[in-house]
Amino acid sequence: MLSLAVANRTESFERLRSPLAERGIELRHVSLSRTATVLAEPPFDPDAFDVGYVFPGRIMEGGTLDALLDIPWVNDREGVLCSRNKAGALARLDRAGVPTPDSVLVSNPVDGEALQAAFERFEPPVVVKPNSTTRGIGVTKVHDPDSFLGVTDYLDLVHDYRATADKSFLVQEYLPDATDYRVMVVDGEVVGAVERSLPDGEREAGRWKHNVHRGAEASGVELPAELRILAEEAAAAMGIRYLGVDLLVTDDRAVVAETNARPTVDEATKYEEGFYDRLAALVRATADGER
Repeated sequence: MLSLAVANRTESFERLRSPLAERGIELRHVSLSRTATVLAEPPFDPDAFDVGYVFPGRIMEGGTLDALLDIPWVNDREGVLCSRNKAGALARLDRAGVPTPDSVLVSNPVDGEALQAAFERFEPPVVVKPNSTTRGIGVTKVHDPDSFLGVTDYLDLVHDYRATADKSFLVQEYLPDATDYRVMVVDGEVVGAVERSLPDGEREAGRWKHNVHRGAEASGVELPAELRILAEEAAAAMGIRYLGVDLLVTDDRAVVAETNARPTVDEATKYEEGFYDRLAALVRATADGER
């Protein structure tokens, strides 16, 4: 049985465990986060693992764990960082001809003239998005210049803290009434997708972010061919073999809004037949050094 190191014991761990065990892969949780670890005496056998799932989200602890285990990862540190850098991912996708939202990267500190120009590039409202957060944290929709400058003032205060590593954020066009999809791509092929939507009452109350971790509902859908191709092109451009691709689709456009190299695994009913077979094959290929 192949031993797969998984850094987070979350819903994905529980959903993956039985299907992968049926395919000869044992999930084992291993982490250094939120612990005090004697490096010469780790609380696990470093030689007991064959391959890793996705590189830990906490990069410093992940780097230490990686050094102790010395294993290949399905999504390694480079892939996780490549996807986490939203601006970098959008630039990479754009260079590859993959459509993305019109975006401005702001790297603090910048002067008021530059901020005003970033806001005036778009027809309000605009979206302000921290460059390296997940689950919709800190994403704001702003309708007027004064509110925009208030949000950026707050970000400037946060970024002024000397230990803040990422001092950047995005200003993006807002796509009203866009349908939000999370598409799972495994080894270059779409294996399932969900449509994320807020309950009617939430939308009527003014909410607009479709993050499941913020109360949106995810329903399995069958994507049309053109959206499948778009998601697969995005994964190819990113060079990441196991990737969640977020699409925003309006009546006249479809864009890749973000990518996620540490995607949450949904219920099996929301994926196509063969999802776990393809994922297991990718884990085995990674363990065998076939990257």
